[in-house]
Amino acid sequence: MAKTFKGSYPVLVTAFKETGEFDEATMRKFVDWQIEQGSHGLITLGSMSEYYLITDEERTRIVKTVVDAARGRVPVLAGTMNAHTPNAVRYSKEAQDLGADGLMIMPPVYLAPFDDEIFAYYEAICSAVKIPIMLYNNPFCANVDMSAALVSKLAHTFEQIRYIKEASGDLARTYDIKRLAGDKMNVWQGARPFEAALLGSTGWVSPEGNFVPRAAAAMYDKFFAGDVAGAEKVRDILVAINEAIRAGQPAKMRNGLGAMTTFTKGILAMIGRPVGNPRLPMLPVSSYGQPGKEALEKVRSLMTKFDTLSAKKAA
Repeated sequence: MAKTFKGSYPVLVTAFKETGEFDEATMRKFVDWQIEQGSHGLITLGSMSEYYLITDEERTRIVKTVVDAARGRVPVLAGTMNAHTPNAVRYSKEAQDLGADGLMIMPPVYLAPFDDEIFAYYEAICSAVKIPIMLYNNPFCANVDMSAALVSKLAHTFEQIRYIKEASGDLARTYDIKRLAGDKMNVWQGARPFEAALLGSTGWVSPEGNFVPRAAAAMYDKFFAGDVAGAEKVRDILVAINEAIRAGQPAKMRNGLGAMTTFTKGILAMIGRPVGNPRLPMLPVSSYGQPGKEALEKVRSLMTKFDTLSAKKAA
């Protein structure tokens, strides 16, 4: 029986050595730490993982490493998106064979495909795998925005498609998808997870979960336990962290899509959990100059507030 996915699933950055090679040992330690900190599940080879900058051989190693390191303690999803449908099918089949519990798949990027083309893409993948699939609607990267109607059609047609990471930035989409797809679709968010949970979202593909996994998980633990006010306090700090990171990008690249990966790796190094630098063309956070330094210090200060919340609860 397929596992049920719910809560905070950090989309893991990929560990690299100073030489630029995949760092399997560090990646295993990072997975252990994530689980010890309470992450409800893990996702590898999402946008934060630099999936667009790795070889097929590295893809295999990364998925195998994360699945093996997790040892069944939490579910593991693997990103298998590719613009060329046969590649997406091959990656999906391989991830299933390597033991992934589910897949996260964006529509073919760049092409701005029509609905019929998107449908055929997922149809080909579903014909090759049996594990659950999380659609990934990210119009900023894929150059196409999957409508609630299309998502509902996919969910009603394919039994594997039961989740969606809704990253359009339109919170109302959570309601629209639930209204049309009903219990056949579980809506997850890539941003504003607290607000989305109020509308029926059941999970968060959490970039911030890379460096504050306990807090990201706690927000959902509190929410689902009925402590909405407690979850909201955690949300406020997470939002402030995200704003600090955005402000830390040089003005000329304020919308840099790779900046979250860059900052995440910088923050992990700052807190004693280094996983290496991002791959070129992305540069390390030190290249952001003074704005980057100030952002890191702001994030460090905000992270201490999570400890304060925990201390208050213990008292």
